[in-house]
Amino acid sequence: MQVATDTKPAQMASPPSTPRSLLTTSGAAKKPWQALQRTCRHVLMIPVRSSGTTGRAVLMAVSVLRYSVQDALSVQLPFGELVVQAWTLLKVTAIPALLMAIPFGAMVSVQTSGLVNQVGASSLVGAASGVGVIRQGAPITAGLLMGGAAASAIASDLGARAIREELDALRVLGIDPVRHLVVPRFLALIVIAPILCIIIIASAVGASFSLAVIVSGVTSGSFWMSFGSFAKMVDVWFTIGKAVLFAAIVAIISCLRGMEAKGGPRGVADAVNSSVVLNVVCIVLANLAITQLQTMFFPMAVS
Repeated sequence: MQVATDTKPAQMASPPSTPRSLLTTSGAAKKPWQALQRTCRHVLMIPVRSSGTTGRAVLMAVSVLRYSVQDALSVQLPFGELVVQAWTLLKVTAIPALLMAIPFGAMVSVQTSGLVNQVGASSLVGAASGVGVIRQGAPITAGLLMGGAAASAIASDLGARAIREELDALRVLGIDPVRHLVVPRFLALIVIAPILCIIIIASAVGASFSLAVIVSGVTSGSFWMSFGSFAKMVDVWFTIGKAVLFAAIVAIISCLRGMEAKGGPRGVADAVNSSVVLNVVCIVLANLAITQLQTMFFPMAVS
């Protein structure tokens, strides 16, 4: 008699399941570590991105200078576009320059007159106006205006063209956007920079003179005598040179950020914001370097 045996294979034991609380705890523990990794990666990539942006700006500056010289020698500069851009940029910067220069000159006069009156040298108000306005006030005010109002206009214009793919269309047609869009704006800012300096110097010195004569009781002759004793033509040339350099910096940075705008209207807004911030930082650093060179090689002397 054959005994029936159970030939059904035994069911393999399943591994013990991990409790859900442990999975939740391990996932929560990983999240801060992943966030820290992303933060470190972002911080480490900042110098790389900054170096890339600086390199592209240098390449654009070289291209702009090359095209400017070539088109000027071959009489192919777009003078009509240059005049239009210069007038447009002057309209958005001239009135703010006037409104900034008058309080600046008044502030210099008020601050210095209170000090010099205490030591009995009220005639030195004119000297303070000459040194403060011409050496520092006029170039930095012109640079900040170009880096704010003019940079916003340039970056928004080119950024809108970039998101509408107009720049890509120009490249497809064999037209270099740097030559036909950047060069006129670059030269327009170079042209209006000395004009802004003259407006700022005239307005600030006029406001300082008016307050010194009317409020502080300084005679007009002593004001202009001390003004001419400290302010020299070398300072005026340095001021104009600073303004031209600031205009070149503003034009290159604003055009680069505008042409690299991506992501629709928000990308244009980000390009305008970054161009203004970069312009202000670069203008302050360039002003510091030029002022140091001016102090080293052309120290202030009383005639």
